[in-house]
Amino acid sequence: MFDLALLQSVSYIAGALGVSVAAIYYVMNLRETNKSRRITTTSNILNNFMTTENQLKYLELVKMEWKDFDDFTKKYDSRVNPENWSIRAYFWGAYDVLGYQWKEGLVDIDLIDRLTQGPEVIWRMFGSVIQEYRKTDYASDAYKNFEDLANELTRRRRLKEPDGHLFEIVSHTKPYDEVFGKKS
Repeated sequence: MFDLALLQSVSYIAGALGVSVAAIYYVMNLRETNKSRRITTTSNILNNFMTTENQLKYLELVKMEWKDFDDFTKKYDSRVNPENWSIRAYFWGAYDVLGYQWKEGLVDIDLIDRLTQGPEVIWRMFGSVIQEYRKTDYASDAYKNFEDLANELTRRRRLKEPDGHLFEIVSHTKPYDEVFGKKS
């Protein structure tokens, strides 16, 4: 016959085992839910960049040309060209928020890496301009999250392509037609 103490011990062990399994399941489910939320959030943010209107704005940015910071301010500073500034402010600000969300773990960096090169391209074009504005008009850490995001995406791209072959970045010193060819 079974000892009552043995049955009670088995009952306690079974209960503890049940609670442990439930806790493990809960943690696994919570991780999957968080991953799914990050992917959904990231996709929603990136879809905003993929609209026709925003693609045309993006194209306006990559077509910009200037020789140095002084030339840039004469052509594109917000006091001279507020329309161009509003497009830059939109992308710079959006990428800065995206960088902040990445740092906080709210968006999926792998998905950003696979779906866009926008932050890298725009930082490579405008990083030196932003750094100059930090000396005169902006806070010393203005667009720092954008900078960090672009640097992380560039680092990841270099790891994927160790031979050093990176995608062609449109340079503000090269005319648009030279990089993309003449429009037909």
